[in-house]
Formats: sequence, C-alpha cells, structure tokens
Amino acid sequence: MLAEPPRRRIVGQLREGPDPVGELVTALTVSQPSVSRHLRVLRDAGLVEARKDAQRRVYELRPEGLADVLAWVEPYRRLWAGRLDALERHLDAEEGRR
Repeated sequence: MLAEPPRRRIVGQLREGPDPVGELVTALTVSQPSVSRHLRVLRDAGLVEARKDAQRRVYELRPEGLADVLAWVEPYRRLWAGRLDALERHLDAEEGRR
C-alpha cells in the first residue's frame, strides 16, 4: 500500500493535517484522477479517512491504520538497528587502528 511514492507523499502531506483532494493535487503536482486512485487505496487499507465538507472531500490520516504499519515494520527496524550498530563498532575499530 505504501510502496508507491505518490502514496507516501500523500501520507506525508496529510501528516501536517487534513487536506481536501484539490489541495493534495496542488501540493503533489499529480493529476486529480491519480490522487483519487491513490487515496482510494489508502482508504481501503485503513490509513486515511474522508469526510464531506460542503462540496469537497477532506482526507486525514487514521492513526490506528498507521499503528498497524508500524507494527509490521518494527521487526525490520530492529534488524537494521542491529546491523547499523555492528557497522558502527566496525568503523570505530578501524578508526582505532589508524
């Protein structure tokens, strides 16, 4: 769901607060149909929700959906943190040999 760069940009834009579709189109310089397609995928995944405001739809992030993503990513973060720690130790040891 977040593999597509436009979807990550939409989530990043919505992190700053709710936005109507038109504002997302302007901010992301992507066509309206493309933004709508990506929003549909994000909505179906539970990452964003829409509400009507007069004639427009306003989208905002759903923290619960992002918590699910974080839970999925967490094991990989721990894996990389361990590897980066090992790299730091290696580089420190190399620096000490000079």
